[in-house]
Amino acid sequence: MIPRLGVNIDHVATIRNARGGTYPDPVKAAQIAVKAGADGITAHLREDRRHITDRDIERLGSEIDVPLNLEMAATDEMLDIALKAKPHAACIVPEKREERTTEGGLDAAGQHNHLAHFVRALKENGTRVSLFIEPAQHQLEAALSLGAPVVELHTGAYADACNAGEQERAMRILDDLRKAADFGTRKGLEVHAGHGLTFESVSPIAAIPEVIELNIGHFLISEAIFCGLHETITHMRDLIVLARTGVPQ
Repeated sequence: MIPRLGVNIDHVATIRNARGGTYPDPVKAAQIAVKAGADGITAHLREDRRHITDRDIERLGSEIDVPLNLEMAATDEMLDIALKAKPHAACIVPEKREERTTEGGLDAAGQHNHLAHFVRALKENGTRVSLFIEPAQHQLEAALSLGAPVVELHTGAYADACNAGEQERAMRILDDLRKAADFGTRKGLEVHAGHGLTFESVSPIAAIPEVIELNIGHFLISEAIFCGLHETITHMRDLIVLARTGVPQ
C-alpha cells in the first residue's frame, strides 16, 4: 500500500495573514494540492488564529472533495468547533502560545484523563480521531487505552537530525519510529507520521511498511515559492511511491 499524502496548508494562511488581506487563499492551495495528488488536506486551527481561521475551516469543509484533517488542541473551544464542522478526521496535538510550531508529541499518557472526553466526543460525532505522539510504547499504549483508532508519530526530531547532518542520531530516531509503527500496527492502531519532512528526509519514513499516511506542510509551501505548489507536491508524491515500491514514477 502506498502511504496517503496529507498536505498541510497552514502556512499559505501565514503568508496571507502577514498582510491581513485575502491572498494567498489557503483553500485555493488545497484545491491545487488535490489536483497534484494529495489524498487529504490538513489544517491546524490554533487558539491564537495565527494562520488558519474559522472561516478557512468552513470553506475547506465545503469546497474540497477529499478528507479534511483538523489539527486541534484539546480545549473546549476547539471541541465545539470540531463538533460543528464535522471534519473527516481530527488530530489532537499539543499547543503552546509561545511556540513557533508544534515542538513535540502529545503526552497522551500523562494527560489521559483530560483527553478521554475529547476522544469520546469526537468519535461519537463521527470524526476519526488521531493523537500526535512521540514514538514511545507508553504513548501508544495510552492511545489504545483512550480508544483513539489512529496515531500520528512525531517525526520532528528525526527531520531535525537529518537537516543537521547528524546521521547517527537520525538513524537512532528512525529505529524508534520503525519500532513504534510496528508495535502500534500489531496492537490494531492505524499509524500515520509527520512533521518537518523534506525531499531529503521523507523516503526512510515512507518506506516503513506500517505507515499508512504522511502529513507534510511547511516544507511543501516553502519549496513552492521556488518550484510551484503543484510541482512540489507531485515530486513529494513520487518520492513516497518510490520509497515504498522501489519503482520510479
